[in-house]
Amino acid sequence: MAEYENTEQQNFEAQDQFEERVIEIARVAKVVKGGRRFQFRVTVVVGDKKGTISMGVGKANAVPDAMRKASERAHKNMHVVNLSGTTIPHEVLGKVAGARVMLKPASPGTGVIAAGGVRCVGSGWRTRYFDQVTGQC
Repeated sequence: MAEYENTEQQNFEAQDQFEERVIEIARVAKVVKGGRRFQFRVTVVVGDKKGTISMGVGKANAVPDAMRKASERAHKNMHVVNLSGTTIPHEVLGKVAGARVMLKPASPGTGVIAAGGVRCVGSGWRTRYFDQVTGQC
């Protein structure tokens, strides 16, 4: 019994080291025979500000439930980003559907040059340059 409590406590400590940011809360509708059914979709970014980052999307009838689902999904899908000091080592171009986001390394002291949801994604890097080339994020 003591082993079970100890592992449970370790899981809580591991989750506490991550910072969560809500990027978007949207009300979505499904048209059914009797009218519309509304739900909430929440997008959350989770990171430890040391190069580990993840994103999760949750949908539920209430916002707190959707946030919980998004957070759980984000914790299950963590990715490690290579860092060179406080920035990324080289340029990266991300493409999804019609959106393109360019990540560029920045010199020390530059600060954060990003907007909107892209700013939240790289919240742990102190010097970086993000550019939304096309599309919406």
